[in-house]
Amino acid sequence: MSHHLEVKNLVKMFGGLIATNEMSFQVAEGESLGLIGPNGAGKTTIFSLIMGELRQTSGSITCFDSEISHLPTHERIQRGICRTYQVPRPFADMNVLENIRVGLMPDSIWQMIMRRPDPEREIELAQSVGFTENDFLRHPSELSIGDLRKLELARTLATDPSVMLLDEVFAGLTVAEIAQMAELINQKREAGMTLVIVSHDLKSLEPLIDRAIAMNYGAIVAEGSFADVMADDQVRATYLGDE
Repeated sequence: MSHHLEVKNLVKMFGGLIATNEMSFQVAEGESLGLIGPNGAGKTTIFSLIMGELRQTSGSITCFDSEISHLPTHERIQRGICRTYQVPRPFADMNVLENIRVGLMPDSIWQMIMRRPDPEREIELAQSVGFTENDFLRHPSELSIGDLRKLELARTLATDPSVMLLDEVFAGLTVAEIAQMAELINQKREAGMTLVIVSHDLKSLEPLIDRAIAMNYGAIVAEGSFADVMADDQVRATYLGDE
């Protein structure tokens, strides 16, 4: 089976604090993997390391059989990896379509000069996450948290990813917004996109993943099917608080 992403013996230290401790896992082509664990377990740190926003203390990250540990973030995005953030990061002075346009922009200055805006693609991406024509010119300050998360997803999709890292995409959403976001993610899953999803909303996460990894203190506690992971004694003790 082909692996789109592999993390091997990944260690990240902040001074004397170990944020990730010999983390190793693989994500197969078209697989949807869930990362769960309590706050501070190291889940978001893993995403930041994969994207090159943080540099690992040791270990390696491989994407499509090529090591990317040394590459800057924009080159990793070019390789087909992208992420969303727990706290959406839109450009406050840009409307919905303009924010999406940023994701469509090439990295090269020459390409940027030569390439014209593609309003049809911007609209297509906006509509693909549930925005209507009435939303296109709205600014982030006018959007609900649910719409901000949709915008974050659209900007991520604008990079044309093969591997998408989704960080707490259900946080702060209403029940209706969670259902809509879950449907959007499921559409990408059914289309064959490789996904890694961090979420505390286990009920919404379960039907979206093929496999789960539970983390605590920067290390893997359990790995396997969602049911098997949730039945693990250590997971129940550390994540669910069972004695």
